Amino acid sequence: MPVATVGETAVNEVSITEEMLPAFAELSGDTNPIHLDDEYAAETMFGGRVAHGILSAAVISGALAQLSGDIVYLSQELSFEKPVYPGETVEATVRVTEDLGDDRLAVETTATVPERDERVLSGEATVLSVPHGNGD
Repeated sequence: MPVATVGETAVNEVSITEEMLPAFAELSGDTNPIHLDDEYAAETMFGGRVAHGILSAAVISGALAQLSGDIVYLSQELSFEKPVYPGETVEATVRVTEDLGDDRLAVETTATVPERDERVLSGEATVLSVPHGNGD
């Protein structure tokens, strides 16, 4: 399998369900009531429960995994721009923007909520892209 190249893109889409929030809270240890308590969250600037930002960011990981070759996440810079509410879909798009040498690539990362036509996060990742099975 070839490695990812400049200009290659990939998309991953995940529906954020009500059940994901307590499951992610348990997994991560982030039990902030803004994610778990309807009454508490209703009184915040968001007006209701919101998904953990990093849960939305995880959808980017799925998009990166769809690029050519074996992809290893090295770093990620993120800006959380808008909240994601339970019941919404997060669509992550990644685009390889630069070959950094030594099998490393710069990748533009964005996530949107198509239902609202809004970008919810953006950033840039650095990944390692090697042919599938390299190093066996």
